Formats: sequence, C-alpha cells, structure tokens
Amino acid sequence: MNVYDRFFSIKGIVLDIDGVCTDNSILVTDQSEFFRMMNVRDGYAIKKALLEGFKIGIISGGKSEGSRRRFELLGVTDIYLGIENKLEVFLGLLEQWQLSADQIAYMGDDIPDLEVMQEVGLASCPSDAVPEILKIAKYVSPIAGGQGCVRDLLEKILQAQEKWL
Repeated sequence: MNVYDRFFSIKGIVLDIDGVCTDNSILVTDQSEFFRMMNVRDGYAIKKALLEGFKIGIISGGKSEGSRRRFELLGVTDIYLGIENKLEVFLGLLEQWQLSADQIAYMGDDIPDLEVMQEVGLASCPSDAVPEILKIAKYVSPIAGGQGCVRDLLEKILQAQEKWL
C-alpha cells in the first residue's frame, strides 16, 4: 500500500512529546526547572484534527506537567506521561477509542516508540528521528521534531480526507 493511501483510513493519532512535539532540547535553569518549547502550528493542527472528529492521544516517557497543560488547553484528553511501556498504554487506547491499530497514525522519534510504531497503520517520524525509527517509518516528515512535523502529518491526513479547509 502506498504511504499516501494510508492517510485515508486514519481516525486516531498518537504522539510522543520529546523529539516530536519538541526539538528534543530541555533548558535547565539554576533553580532545577526544565523548559521545553513546542510549535504553535502543531497546536493549531491538533485542534483542527480534534474539531474534525479525530482521536488524539499523547504517550510520553517524560513527566512534564507543563506539557500536560499545553495539550489540555488544545483539547486533548488522553494524555499519558511517565510511561515506560508505551505499547501497553497504546493497546488500552485502541480499546477505549474502539479503533483498530490500522486506523492509527503514530509519530515517534526514538527507541521507546519502536514497538508501537510496528503495530500501527501509519508509523511516522520527524526528519531527525534516530536511524532505527527512520528505517521503519512509513512516512518521514521532511520537518524536524518541534519545528512543525506534527502539523505536516496532520495536515496530510486531513487533506487526504478533505477535512483540512
């Protein structure tokens, strides 16, 4: 199946945070605070996808409450942070959403995303993902993590289903 044909059957999107929604950088202050930056255009695409009826989930190994709040403000309700076994959480989401793995696009960038990416209908990653992820991704965004790769993926899915504009 052509990668672009896969965009037509997607009904749910699951995202990692660090390296996908962020550029993989963490600013550490002298007060032991950690700051991440996210792309506003990614946020717009997430809101648009939700408005069009898509399910959106976040599964991250990180535990940033600031990240949780950002996704809550966008309208995402399925947010799982501090997760070591992403596949287990993913399978629970499938059951909750009543969707099959073939109907899911997952965007990840590193080894902890590998198992889930092997299960989904559309495994995707940013252009700067690690080699092991680039090798198995069905769609590699030309855009790096934190720079709009989520927008790129969601825009393509929504355009394929005539839901972008």
